[in-house]
Order: sequence, then structure tokens, then C-alpha cells
Amino acid sequence: MIMRIFQVRVRDGKEEEFAEFFYKTAIPMMKGIEWIVQVLPGAPHSDNRRDFSFVMVWKDLASLKAFVGEDYNSPHIDPAEAELVESRLIKHYELVD
Repeated sequence: MIMRIFQVRVRDGKEEEFAEFFYKTAIPMMKGIEWIVQVLPGAPHSDNRRDFSFVMVWKDLASLKAFVGEDYNSPHIDPAEAELVESRLIKHYELVD
């Protein structure tokens, strides 16, 4: 299984708008993908109101590529979030029991 960690830093002043997208669009979308075994969405902690994240456990690399394409190291971005996000970070790991 592949663990995919996706983090975004929201543009200053766009926190509420991104939070609405995160809760109403991004979380339901990720939870609805059949190849994802587990989704752990992370909302900002009081330390930094601009950082959001997802930890996703994918069935395998082939499933991840089927969803995001061959360049799976590039963040898959919904057009609704593009103007709200200042930066993105994505990492992949083999899940260890």
C-alpha cells in the first residue's frame, strides 16, 4: 500500500473559503475514491490557521496512478482550490505494518 501525504498552505485571507472547499468538496471526494483504503484529513491547529493536509492510504501504486496519472508526484488539484492555495507539498511512502 502507498501512503500519500498531501499538505497545502492557504493564501493569507483565504482560510475560510478554503475550509469550506475542504469540508464540502475535498473530504467527500477523497472518501469516495474506491482505491483509497483510508483517508485522514487534517484541519489547521491553532498554531497555524493556513495549513491543511490529507494522509491517504492507497491500495497500490497502480491505483494511485489511475487516479492522478503517471506523474503521481505532482499534486492533483481541483480547479476550485487553485486560486486559494499558496503552496503544496506531496510525499509518498510504502505503508509498513
